[in-house]
Amino acid sequence: MTSLPAPYDAEDAVTELRIMDAPEVPTAVAKYGDFPVHKLPQLMDGVFSHLTSALEAAGLRAIGPAFSLHHRFPVDTADIEVGVPIDAALTGDLELPSGHTITASALPSGRVAMLSHLGGYAALGEAWGGFMHAVGEEDEQSRYPIWELYVSDPAKTKDPSTLRTDLFSLLE
Repeated sequence: MTSLPAPYDAEDAVTELRIMDAPEVPTAVAKYGDFPVHKLPQLMDGVFSHLTSALEAAGLRAIGPAFSLHHRFPVDTADIEVGVPIDAALTGDLELPSGHTITASALPSGRVAMLSHLGGYAALGEAWGGFMHAVGEEDEQSRYPIWELYVSDPAKTKDPSTLRTDLFSLLE
């Protein structure tokens, strides 16, 4: 696999809920249970600032944008994976200079719901509420994990209102 497959390859924002089948995609992630939500920005900075070079040193490459995957709804803490989709499965752990251990994982296969959020990360909680409402309106039932694909690079996006984050959930 050399590029991110559908549905992860949408060029434009998805403004109406889509339901489709998604294949499993190998990922390289830092995994944490009960991680404090208020420290998520530091976690993401610590992982994303070193992950590309660590993957290249291991002969791998990212094939899509950074993401976070939640195994339960984050309140004060999160059971979370933070990483990138990669072109082949990771066969051993990688240690980042920031102290995070990178392990193999995958974006899950199955029926998924997808919707894009345009705007700053502070509004993602509200976006997830709208996403879950839209899933229910389609008489579907969301299940974990849920994940966010950070399509826009915040370092290269001057206007936070144009940041694009694609929201995904497995369906029952």
